[in-house]
Amino acid sequence: MEKKGVKIAAQNRKAHHDYYVEEKYEAGIELAGTEVKSVRAGTLNLKDSYCSVKEGELFVHGMHISPYEKGNIFNKDPVRPRRLLMHKREIRKLHALVKQDGYTLVPLSVYFKDARVKVEVGLCKGKKNYDKRASAAQRDAKREIDRAMKVR
Repeated sequence: MEKKGVKIAAQNRKAHHDYYVEEKYEAGIELAGTEVKSVRAGTLNLKDSYCSVKEGELFVHGMHISPYEKGNIFNKDPVRPRRLLMHKREIRKLHALVKQDGYTLVPLSVYFKDARVKVEVGLCKGKKNYDKRASAAQRDAKREIDRAMKVR
């Protein structure tokens, strides 16, 4: 995903293990000034975070952004729900899918696009345990093949 003007701050690697990612969407995120500085320093964690739609607005829950160490009283709560910025019709579409089809919204990565912080949200369907084992076996087999090709 390394494009011009894009710098990845954090990725949710566990999401690809636990879910099938059907579609990806880009959303802005509403942050305070000290939170942006913490994200720039790379002190955020997407593990166990998820998105929900409430009253026509999209929120991300469980995203931990550590308080900025040079900050002061203006530091916010590290795990507070943060609003994601998307077009209303996109939010309505996602809400309809999540409500009826067994999908969930999971933040996949947080990155800077020029000077703005963006969140890549995935429309995901959960994997069963046997699916997780199969994908892990595939990944291991691919790693072995790549290792064998590198030796030659």
